[in-house]
Amino acid sequence: MSAAGLILAAGESRRMGYPKALLEYRGVTFLDAAIGLMERRCSPVIVVLGSAAEQVRAGVKRQAAFVVNSGWQGGQLTSMQCGLRAAPPQADGVLFTLVDHPAVAPDTMAALLGPPDGGPRTELLRIPRYRGRRGHPIWFSSSLIPEFLALPEDGAAKDVVHLHAAETLFVDVDDPGILVDIDDPASYRALMGEAQ
Repeated sequence: MSAAGLILAAGESRRMGYPKALLEYRGVTFLDAAIGLMERRCSPVIVVLGSAAEQVRAGVKRQAAFVVNSGWQGGQLTSMQCGLRAAPPQADGVLFTLVDHPAVAPDTMAALLGPPDGGPRTELLRIPRYRGRRGHPIWFSSSLIPEFLALPEDGAAKDVVHLHAAETLFVDVDDPGILVDIDDPASYRALMGEAQ
């Protein structure tokens, strides 16, 4: 199964006061960590930039397919749609995450992308779950891309996810990192404290 990786790194990081993509965790930037996690299993890895795009691009060491969402102020959905337009048509699915989830374990990626017990998978979405709580990244079939692209400006990706609840597989993982969402200096300090 082929998967494209999609990382959103276009936001303004207003509450953080600094581009979250360039924050460091375990010796690398959040964005380098996300690219590194995906590049082992996804091709291409698409990174959507927006606010401070040149600064972020200059601060990243790993290679990826970088696209810039000129309308990033329109919100997260516009960035997701921008990235999906760059996805190759031959990909079976898309592994999607946000740059502010830096602590996901490699085993979680394998669990999301691999077949269960060697058999085929038929669901349209796979969402990781840790102790009953859903997290990131999520995988979705390429057949859903037109639905994401058709969402209106005031829509949200979860609208498509909810429509396909019956075709969603929850993948239970032993990875609290899927729940770690860094939005402000306090959550970043907590993350760095746990990393010591």
